[in-house]
Amino acid sequence: MEKTIGKRIAELRKKSGMTQAELAGKLNVTDKAVSKWERDLSCPDISLLPKIAALFSISLDELMQGASYEKQNQEENKKDLIVLILRAIALACGVAVTVLSALTQTGWQDLSALLGGGLACLATSLFVKGKD
Repeated sequence: MEKTIGKRIAELRKKSGMTQAELAGKLNVTDKAVSKWERDLSCPDISLLPKIAALFSISLDELMQGASYEKQNQEENKKDLIVLILRAIALACGVAVTVLSALTQTGWQDLSALLGGGLACLATSLFVKGKD
């Protein structure tokens, strides 16, 4: 079941840590108007929609349809998984370097390649996570 614009406004407002009164103040409407929107008893005036979208840093399409907003959450989950995988590879490379250097069965060139790969994965994970 697709969310109504009122439910999306309520969700965005709560996620932003705003009260209905605070949102109302930013839009120059009453808190009762915001309450009615969120309960789907009325809809915001069409002239307010771009202001509401800008206030929550989303597109008008995202406000109206919500699909991109939900897709963004999926993208964030994918990003978190990528970061986790990259950090696991970095940890595995670090462990491999430690073990192999302790066993002294591998030359320094091989160890530095492993260490370099691990550091590259760690740096990439930090870059990806920093894109939030």
